[in-house]
Amino acid sequence: MSADAKPSTPSGLFTDEPGNARCAWCQATPLYRHYHDTEWGFPVADERRLFEKICLEGFQAGLSWLTILNKREAFRSAFANFDAEQVSHFDAGDVQRLLGDAGIVRHAGKIASTINNARRVLELRREFGSLATYVWRLEPDAASRPEQVTLEAVRALPHSPASAALSKDLKKRGWTFVGPTTMYAFMQAMGLVNDHLEGCASREVALAARAKFAPPA
Repeated sequence: MSADAKPSTPSGLFTDEPGNARCAWCQATPLYRHYHDTEWGFPVADERRLFEKICLEGFQAGLSWLTILNKREAFRSAFANFDAEQVSHFDAGDVQRLLGDAGIVRHAGKIASTINNARRVLELRREFGSLATYVWRLEPDAASRPEQVTLEAVRALPHSPASAALSKDLKKRGWTFVGPTTMYAFMQAMGLVNDHLEGCASREVALAARAKFAPPA
């Protein structure tokens, strides 16, 4: 390699102008990069954020996450900031309001699912104390994870035994739009797994955040 040549970027990563490596999927926009750098893969126990992410992953089905991220503030406004208690009381009038809201994805089935799932959240809280306690029970152990989180390893994991177990149990409890692949994306985003690729600048930051995080019991 010549003195002027730059080292190649590992597969699945891109390098920005200052030389920071990131997962390539967030390259499209500054908003996407900010989401990658500060949210995705960092552990979350906040009830509102957990419920919001489950709902938005459901809305994403058939679409890109960037599409949903660009509409996230409109979704928050439309769905009472994803306060499950409030959403659980939405009625037919709210459904019509939401179907007329051009700021969100106007899909009747996904709207109905969000309202249904809000009611299911309240049931989980009565049983487990919080949605967070319920979700973090199913954090996969280290032995079930790839030894090296490479692009190839992540591509081989569209879902996992843990996400399949979460999906199966939620469906048994009456939740909808919570398939194994959707639940794996939820687990990636909420920090139950860390799928920042080896070499991504955010990987170690997310790992450090997880080390300091106490899962709710």
